Amino acid sequence: MSKDPNRFLAPPGKKIKLKDYSTNYTGDMEKDVGKATLEVVKEKLSKYQEILYAENAHSLLIIFQAMDAAGKDSAISHVMSGLNPQGCQVFSFKTPTANEYEHDFLWRHHLALPQRGRIGIHNRSHYENVLVCKVHPEYILNERIPGFDTVKKIGKSFWKERYESIRNFEKHISANGTVVLKFFLNVSQDTQKERFLNRINDPAKNWKFSSADITERGKWKQYMSAYEEAITETSTDESPWYIIPADKKWYARLAISQILEQKFAELNLRFPKLPKDEIARLEEYKNQLFAEV
Repeated sequence: MSKDPNRFLAPPGKKIKLKDYSTNYTGDMEKDVGKATLEVVKEKLSKYQEILYAENAHSLLIIFQAMDAAGKDSAISHVMSGLNPQGCQVFSFKTPTANEYEHDFLWRHHLALPQRGRIGIHNRSHYENVLVCKVHPEYILNERIPGFDTVKKIGKSFWKERYESIRNFEKHISANGTVVLKFFLNVSQDTQKERFLNRINDPAKNWKFSSADITERGKWKQYMSAYEEAITETSTDESPWYIIPADKKWYARLAISQILEQKFAELNLRFPKLPKDEIARLEEYKNQLFAEV
């Protein structure tokens, strides 16, 4: 990755234009070097996870958002493969259920937050409510929000309030020890096309393809606009967005892992220390164990 660890950061308070961010950046790194580097970083992440669990003060919430075929699933499986699964919680959010629609849009996401000492991974997230729902505002009607019974009533003020709700939600959980990192996998339209064709041509990947993928691809510009506004409105100091070049999956995985490593280092995690009286008893406990017949 670049020597600048914040190369892919969406600066808080700055209007984001995705055309300013490369989808195929690799920093002139060769693929084999990148893959080898990833393995080294994964070992570091594993050690950080152990301390995170032992310290039991913070939790880490990692959010992945992207267009279809950007590589969310593979990024999760590769970057997190070195972690202890007992300390991870992965949620993939689909269309809300009837029960979930009986609550506010953040309810199910609050329930899925990681416990202290654990890492939570959200494959899609509460941001679907300002992305897919922004492109398809008719979905909002399913929430039965008083005063918004027609699409015509869902205007700019509605979305501004929803962004504010998201900022407040993330500010609240951050203040209570949950570190939030948000990754947008920035894939090009050409690369998405290539990956869709691979799914169609490979029988083993047919199950990944849906006719809905083509429908949503036709709304590409609308989605890019929705992402730009959502990232602009919700990239904050405590919950930043990172715009990751995703045309090269191997590089996207490396960039994500290095950002995670950087964040862990910033937390200055430490193994907990025993009280002095407990430390004083350790020698006694050791002697008892050696004395066993």
